[in-house]
Amino acid sequence: MSDDKIMALFKNGKREKAFKELYKLYPRIEKLILSNNGTKADANDVFQEALIILNRNLEKSDFKLTSSFYTYLYSVSRFVWKDTQRKFTKQELHNLQSEEVSIFDAVLEEQKYKSAEKAFRELGERCQQLLQWFYVKKMTFKVIAEQMRFKSEKVAKNQKYKCMQKAKDIYRTQSKTVQS
Repeated sequence: MSDDKIMALFKNGKREKAFKELYKLYPRIEKLILSNNGTKADANDVFQEALIILNRNLEKSDFKLTSSFYTYLYSVSRFVWKDTQRKFTKQELHNLQSEEVSIFDAVLEEQKYKSAEKAFRELGERCQQLLQWFYVKKMTFKVIAEQMRFKSEKVAKNQKYKCMQKAKDIYRTQSKTVQS
């Protein structure tokens, strides 16, 4: 199926069919990872991450695919794999073309999402619930205080602050570990 037809599937809300077509590219990505000392499991993980990055970008109104899906997924997969191996030289980063820079940025952005998700999952259940109620459900501190049996809105607000600080500390610790 042509790239235009796959793009039309995405635009018409037929994402499942579009991804089914993109999965036909997997063997070529697997070959890339295997030829760079990876395993089949690595190839599967890298391909999944490339699809997630593609999907996030397709949801952005300003994103334009300027290459074929294969070229895009190959480039993203190459960056994801190299980044997991910590094998970028300063010269390679300096020599990136403009499209490669945007792909590399997308890979880095995805890593931030993953780190934030992981930090959130490492919070206690009460902190997770409080933050979800505040940020996702847009509940007021008054309602949160009532639901969580805090003495006042001020206590709920203070607890939200502590939960956010804890999440930030976990995120920072993860970032330092990843960079080491």
